[in-house]
Amino acid sequence: MTTTNKDNAVKSVGKMGHKEFMSGFWRSCGLQGCFNYERQQGIGFCYAMIPHLRRIYKDDEEGFKVALKRHLQLFNITPQCTTFVQGIAVAMEEEVATNLDFDASSINAIKTALMGPLSGIGDSIFWGTLRTIGLGIGLTFCMQGNILGPILFLLIHNIPHWIVRYKGLEIGYKQGTSFIEEATESGALALFTMAAKILGAAVVGSMIATMISFSTTITLNLGNHQSVALQSAVFDNIMPCLLPAVLASVCFGLVRKGKKTTTVMLVLFVVAFILAFLEGLPMFQPATEATAFISSMMM
Repeated sequence: MTTTNKDNAVKSVGKMGHKEFMSGFWRSCGLQGCFNYERQQGIGFCYAMIPHLRRIYKDDEEGFKVALKRHLQLFNITPQCTTFVQGIAVAMEEEVATNLDFDASSINAIKTALMGPLSGIGDSIFWGTLRTIGLGIGLTFCMQGNILGPILFLLIHNIPHWIVRYKGLEIGYKQGTSFIEEATESGALALFTMAAKILGAAVVGSMIATMISFSTTITLNLGNHQSVALQSAVFDNIMPCLLPAVLASVCFGLVRKGKKTTTVMLVLFVVAFILAFLEGLPMFQPATEATAFISSMMM
């Protein structure tokens, strides 16, 4: 490849080498190090681009400064997907340096266009699916006092993360936007995203059934010295895990309506303390003899 300086002299800029690749890769990990509400991840993205821009504009100081300013613009994406955009930006910067007719403003246009789709995919996979799966598996081991709990959580979430981050830079640099276009046109991207969402929903459902403990001690007096304990006679036998599912649905509905998760958790703590206090009162004690009788009749 070639580059053009102020005197329009043509010089070679070469291709991305391994040392430059690794430098840009590791710098991408600092994407959110200077996050702010004006440009969000813009500073972090510019920082990751510096090794590439130094090679491309090594004989053009003014072009290097202009490129730095270009990548300081607003940028926001799922961090694991940033290297794909970074690779495309490097390839386009090489084109800017070798082709006077190339529109440099198209670089930020491409970056902006990719932020939404890649963030949608990245959030669904990494935050909605992998983190949920890792949390579900990790908590199962943690509840048994097994050290594998936090280790598995970190591995399940981070192994795909590092693979995607590493390969993203390579694919973005070599294939650019054609990779996204081909995946979108073939329907593979939409299919993969939908499969990730379904898997995440299945994991959340299993977590509700196995990790949320919510029961009732309410006993119905039917007369003639007969009582029915709702939990053992109804919920456990007819519809197990109904109460945990209802509780999770109520919490989800509150969050969907804009309630803060911390507020919902605080309400749950208060309600739990009140119910635990009421359960200790004599008037709320379940009829253990009646419960045993009903249980024996249903066996």
